[in-house]
Amino acid sequence: MSWFLMALKRYAEFSGRSQRSEYWFFILFYVLIAIALVFVDVGIGASTGYGLLSGIFALGMFIPSLAVTIRRLHDTDRSGWWILIGFIPLIGTIVMLVFMVLDSTGPNRFGPNPKEVA
Repeated sequence: MSWFLMALKRYAEFSGRSQRSEYWFFILFYVLIAIALVFVDVGIGASTGYGLLSGIFALGMFIPSLAVTIRRLHDTDRSGWWILIGFIPLIGTIVMLVFMVLDSTGPNRFGPNPKEVA
């Protein structure tokens, strides 16, 4: 949970780097909270899928998820603009998944290796 909170504290920081742990724990807790809110929305009468609570959560988490993804790309020594490759159906998703699971590159143009700093 501390990785999720760390990503939220750096919610609008698009510079720097995020290691794999921070990114994947952020995604894990994001998905778990989103699923729980969908169940709550359905329980209080929303038809199916996104209701008021899950919609507000998704909107509120848009900038933090964008920032942590860009910082993760920086950790693999790629520009944040690589996030746009996700708009290419299937191929873009696969490429982004590969980028997200790659290990840190050591010190690079975006800063020191976060593993060595911690």
